[in-house]
Amino acid sequence: MSRLTPLLRLPSVTLSLPVAWGDAHPPRLDHHTLAGRLTELSGVGAAAVLTLAFTVAREIQQRGEPVAWIMSGESLFYPPDVSDSGVDCEALVVVCVPNVVSIARAAEILARSGAFGLVVLDLGVQAQIPTPIQARLLQAAQRHDMVVLCLTDTHRHLPSLGSLVSVRIEASRQPSADGQYRCEGIARKDKRYGPGWRYGAAYTPPLGLC
Repeated sequence: MSRLTPLLRLPSVTLSLPVAWGDAHPPRLDHHTLAGRLTELSGVGAAAVLTLAFTVAREIQQRGEPVAWIMSGESLFYPPDVSDSGVDCEALVVVCVPNVVSIARAAEILARSGAFGLVVLDLGVQAQIPTPIQARLLQAAQRHDMVVLCLTDTHRHLPSLGSLVSVRIEASRQPSADGQYRCEGIARKDKRYGPGWRYGAAYTPPLGLC
């Protein structure tokens, strides 16, 4: 199953798995941890990248902020799956552009507007953003206290998008004995909190995966 097939519904149990950071709010997939930074969420194949991205989108929407999702024609965006994940599609702006380069350019325009709490760049396999655009995206994220989330279909041993990426999270998904799936994000790189923190949740799969 590819990363873009129907994914998982709302979590039945949410678990934050911090070690000890001396921060009253341990790192997790939320505005507090990711705002003002460039974040890369990566995984290969059925690695729950979209499931965790929907988790971020839902949290940002609960803060009352709109979300922009930018993708190319090579990606699939299935609104019923998005809605089943708890994301409000009416507060979600979806932009489809011809290619990966156009994704980065469109993201820069939307990020610099300051109108969104989250800008998602669905980059897929051919993930690349020119360094000057990365710098401008980072500047916009810092200025507007915004989350910029880059989704890549990249193995953990391959380089990240660039040195300006502040946190890189590897997505994984494993079935459990009760018929659910555990989706987890592991920080492989984090310039603020340090690598190694995890955020995970148990999800009930849609009927097609039962």
